Amino acid sequence: MNIVQKIKSPIEEEMTLFEKQFRSSVKTDIFLLDKIMNYIVKRKGKQMRPMFVFLMAKLYGEINESSYRGAALIELLHTATLVHDDVVDGSDYRRGFFSINALWKNKIAVLVGDYLLSRGLLLSVDHEEFSSLKIVSKAVKEMSEGELLQMEKARFLNITESTYYDIIRQKTASLIASCCAVGVQSVKNDNTLTEKAWVFGENVGMAFQIKDDLFDYGKKAVGKPLGIDIQEQKMTLPFIYAINNCDKSLKKKYIKIFKKKKKSSAEVNQIITFVKEQGGLTYAIEKMKEYAEKAKLYLNDFPNSPSKDSLLSLIEYTISRNK
Repeated sequence: MNIVQKIKSPIEEEMTLFEKQFRSSVKTDIFLLDKIMNYIVKRKGKQMRPMFVFLMAKLYGEINESSYRGAALIELLHTATLVHDDVVDGSDYRRGFFSINALWKNKIAVLVGDYLLSRGLLLSVDHEEFSSLKIVSKAVKEMSEGELLQMEKARFLNITESTYYDIIRQKTASLIASCCAVGVQSVKNDNTLTEKAWVFGENVGMAFQIKDDLFDYGKKAVGKPLGIDIQEQKMTLPFIYAINNCDKSLKKKYIKIFKKKKKSSAEVNQIITFVKEQGGLTYAIEKMKEYAEKAKLYLNDFPNSPSKDSLLSLIEYTISRNK
């Protein structure tokens, strides 16, 4: 049994049922659209988002229909944002598979994203689950704002460490926060508990994104090519720390290389070496662990249970995964 299967074990039945329900939630009589939906469903990843929903729900009570609909809502809206992101970025691949826009062109991809968005909205409205819709809509709003903030700052390469945290809190952490909040809200109608769950998920999400950014400086390609953030001029925590903790001549030299729209492999490797020598990776790892520890503190008040153990393992997996 691998680590992900072990984490899923307390909610294995729920995850299996969720898969079936999610497939039925995207069924359509339009042949082309149904074909694309099947393509999307077959290429779903580890399903970490519904795992957070169900584990958090089980921490507070019994998983119910509202929990399933909340998990489906998050998957629908998140998948919609990914499809639109690939159009915006002109990406031909997502996690090793062709993107929707690569196979069916931009116009269809945008409409597919719109369809997924509308299915999510209807799922909540039809069952009058406006609290879940409010939580997830907040996350989608923050994700959009975070992406635009990153684009705005990237034009001038003036992202500070504080701004970096703002960006990843909105772009990545808000979605995991919404999973945790929706999970709790589906079993407990308590705003205070829901808000605490949001903060817990936010800390996990911050650690998750810093780990993702560290992959750029790894020894082998994982979910994305090595050095892709450097190549695309995305200032992440390791580089931000290195550039702000070196002498002026080095800063000027590496900012100049970083600004180049097309960098050679040698230049990318030069930046990677510079960041490592300046302690950028060590610093980022420390920060990642700090956020993970904040998330673990949240679970201290809960009695031991399979759900609690899985959430602790999920936090650990977030910072130790190799893809």
